[in-house]
Amino acid sequence: MFTDEQKQNGEWVRKITAESYRGWRAFYHTTKWKQKRAKILKRDHHSCVRCRQLGRYTKAVTVHHVKHLKDVPELALTDDNLVSLCKDCHDAMHPEKKKKKSGFQNEEKW
Repeated sequence: MFTDEQKQNGEWVRKITAESYRGWRAFYHTTKWKQKRAKILKRDHHSCVRCRQLGRYTKAVTVHHVKHLKDVPELALTDDNLVSLCKDCHDAMHPEKKKKKSGFQNEEKW
């Protein structure tokens, strides 16, 4: 389906995401990603790498791209670019995705 060169330079990721209505999220529905995700979680013993560095144990639920997929698609499936994280640590790595409060917010204190 894709040439070795396209796989090497990340062109296959760009092509998948450009053709899908899901955009960049389409990558996360591919069989290759699902297999790689399982491999990385197993490699990291299903524990959060960031929490382990702090001396805690937390179950990992996410595999995070150290260098973001959109910026460097050629590293999409590279083991060295992937780490297992818990939800809290993954959210901390992506402050831009934090949901903002909607509606009227009254900051006044009585």
